[in-house]
Formats: sequence, C-alpha cells, structure tokens
Amino acid sequence: MQQYDVVIIGSGMGGLVSASLLSMEGKRVCVLEKNKQFGGCLQTFVRDKVIFDSGVHYIGGLDKGQNLYQLFRYMGIMDKLKLEKLDEDAFDKIITDDDANEYAFAQGYENFIAKLSVSFPDEEKAIREYCETIRYVCSKFPLYNLTLNGKLEEKVSVMDIGAKEFIESVTQNEKLREVLAGNNQLYVGYPGTPFYIHALIINSYIESAYKCINGGSQIAKLLVENIRKHGGEILRNEEVVKIETKDGEAIYAETKKGKRIYGKYFISNIHPSQTLELVESPMIRNAYRNRLKSMKNTVSSFCVYIVFKEKSFPYINNNYYYFKTGHVWSMTDYTQENWPLGYALFFTHSTKDSGFADTVTIFCYMNYEEMKPWEDTFNTVAESTERGRDYEEFKKQKAEHLINVVEKRFPGLRDSIKSYYTTSPLSYRDYIGTEDGSLYGVTRDHKDYVKTFISSRTKLPNLFLTGQNLNVHGILGTAISGLLTCVVLLNDDKIVEKIRNA
Repeated sequence: MQQYDVVIIGSGMGGLVSASLLSMEGKRVCVLEKNKQFGGCLQTFVRDKVIFDSGVHYIGGLDKGQNLYQLFRYMGIMDKLKLEKLDEDAFDKIITDDDANEYAFAQGYENFIAKLSVSFPDEEKAIREYCETIRYVCSKFPLYNLTLNGKLEEKVSVMDIGAKEFIESVTQNEKLREVLAGNNQLYVGYPGTPFYIHALIINSYIESAYKCINGGSQIAKLLVENIRKHGGEILRNEEVVKIETKDGEAIYAETKKGKRIYGKYFISNIHPSQTLELVESPMIRNAYRNRLKSMKNTVSSFCVYIVFKEKSFPYINNNYYYFKTGHVWSMTDYTQENWPLGYALFFTHSTKDSGFADTVTIFCYMNYEEMKPWEDTFNTVAESTERGRDYEEFKKQKAEHLINVVEKRFPGLRDSIKSYYTTSPLSYRDYIGTEDGSLYGVTRDHKDYVKTFISSRTKLPNLFLTGQNLNVHGILGTAISGLLTCVVLLNDDKIVEKIRNA
C-alpha cells in the first residue's frame, strides 16, 4: 500500500500552490485531477491555431517585490514565465452606453490618481481618499502582505464595509461612482459586495498588471514541474468519488477508476460543499453540511472567443469593461430583453505583428437557470457528448447578439472576424467542477461576512480546504489560500518568511 504525506484533490491554483509549497517542505504529495488538463481556471484551449485562456486574462502583483512575484519567485517559476505588461497608463478602460469617453485605470497609485483626475478634475481629493482606503484595507490582511503580523480583530474591523456604500461616501459625482466600480465583473459586484474584496483585487492590478503570453496554462505547467522536481506526483483523469474515513480521520481518496490513494493529510481544492458530499462521517454534522450547501454561489458567464482575420483589427493593450448606465451594481439582474447589461473585452496580439490583435474574448454574465433545458448533459474533451442542435442554436443567437452589442462601440469588429467559439455556464460547470458554473465561488456579503466564512480546517482533523471559496478568488487570491492552507496544515509559519525573503 502506497501512502503519501499529503493527497490533494483538484489541481486549481490553490491545489497546485499547496502541492508546490508542501513538496518544497519535504512532504511527499500526490495531486488528483479529474480533467485531462491541470490548472482549473488556468486551462487554455486552441482554436484556429491560436490560444485562448479559459479564465485568466490578466494578473496583478507581479512587479519585483510584490506579493505574487515573491511567491512565484520562491517556487522557482517567476523567471520562466512569459509575461507582457499591460499599458501602464490604462490597464483597464471603463466605458458606458451613454458616454463616448473612456475612463482609464493606470498602474501605480500616483499615476492612477493623476490619470483619473484628468477625466474628473474636481474629484482628485475623492480619488485619493478612495486609493488610500484601498491600501489601508489591504494592510489589514497579513498573508496578502506576506506577513503574519496583525490580529484577527484588525481584519474583522474592515470586513463589514460595503463596496457600494464606501464608493458612494467618497464622492457625490454619479459618473465617478460608477467608474470606480466599473470593472466589478472581476468579482461580480452587487450591492452586498464587501469593500475588502474590491480592495484586495483592485490593489493588485494598480500595483502592476500583466498578461501571460500564450496563455495562463504556463503557470500550471511550471508549478507541476516544480512539484515533480521535489518528488511529488500528479495524476490526471482521476476523479475522486469518495474520501474514506476511519476513527474520525480521512484515510484514502477513491477515484472513479477504483484507485485508492492513501495519505496522512488531505487537501480539497474543490467546492467545500462538494467536498463534504465525498465524506461520510459522524464528525461532520448536518448543520455544517447545510451551512456550506446553503451558501449562494456567484453567477456564471457566457463568452465569445473571436479569432481575427490576419492584420484586420488593431491590438489594444488594455482591457475594456462596459456597462449600461445605472446597472453597474446589478448586471446579473438582466432580462432576456436587456441582456447583456455589461461585458468585458480581453485582447491578445498577433505573434507575427504586435500592432494587430489575434483574438478577443467577450465576457458577460449568464445565469445558470438559462441552462435548465440541457443541464442533464455533460461534455468535456475526456467525455465528449453532444448537447443537441437547440443548444448550439441558443449559443449562436446569444453570440450574434453579443457581437452586435460590442460592434456598436467597436465598429469594424464584425468584419474582422475569421471565426468564433462560445462557452456557457455548462462549460464552466463541466470543466471547472462547480455545480452551477459559478465564476468566483461563494458570494460574500458585508452585512453578514461571518455567514460566508469558510475555514481551511474541517471537522476531520486531517482534511483541509483550499481555493477560491476560502478568502478571495483569482490567481492571487487562490495562491494566498494555498499558502494559508499550508501554514495551517504544517502548524508552522516559517514558510511565509521564506517567501517574503525569496
């Protein structure tokens, strides 16, 4: 019988970071991934010989000395990444339906303030207060800053601030209020969104914003290399269907193929409620199961992936976030008549000529309820099945409508299209593994932040959780969650100092 020190279920960012750090600490790890490709939302796919990201379009915190830079450097992958910095004067541009202006979010706090003040010359004081509060809130999260200084009370003191309420408190300018929340598709902004979610995410991009050349899957591949270099194993196409327990502890993970992978410790990178469905143990009470099960997940998405004709559409080195005025906090509450209430655009440039775009991804919200006619289908590369002609027609109608909406703001886009492809909430559900194709895990609420708190510990002393549902989603958020899980499992925080001093 083969036994590992740590068995990790799921190879999303949290799982890979956990495996990488623990293997570097001398632990013998085994990662079990249900898909053919590692990486969760880091997965990429190829259409018409060009690469598309399934979820990671840009990354923050990667300038020298910043949090994700230090973590990647410690794990030995920073210098191997192929990165390109987004426009330092405009990593994101915010646009609306009733305004021809483009509002730029710049990298570097003073640059951010200066560039936004050009659009709002009477609001520099408000913009500065907004930035100072972001930095203040971020300072209350020790691991985010790669320290363990600070008390829990400090973090709690800022968790009940609402993003919408705070932004409205710093300015009476309605346009500025909407612009400051304009890229909230990064976290599914709604009236209950906590400001700390907004702050932790936006801060990382203001500090620095990069995109991965040829896709984010390179991060997963490099982490896999590091895990194997330190003696770890990663098994693909191994879906875990059961976590067996004995005497109040997990003893092995059983896969769909009947393999039993034994371990001293187990970390689950899949959704916490789905994790508990794998476990039968009196240690896990129904109240705990029901609490996790009842948590509302964030909305899903519909995406159109466009391949451009050669040298037909100019490359844009920033992302665009669009919303209909008055709907910046309610883009998920669309009807069939007014969909979409917002969209985001992410461009990649041609490898032959950087002045032209190879692709653009159009991203917008879609509720899982629209998938009800086809929810009993399942389709991945490993298990390929057809969902039917009506599903393909549904996607085509949505895609054509979405392209028409974008064309209004970006004339010539349609004529530049060579081909396009689509994903729906079912694609996210089947590939990423969330029940309803949720983008960013559990929905947080500043009015009841305790209700959505999920610890990395479970009621089983050797079963731990990691991933986007613990703290914050995204590459940085899930990487920090992986670090947190390692600190808790090892019961040792020296690893944080090693990363900080890498």
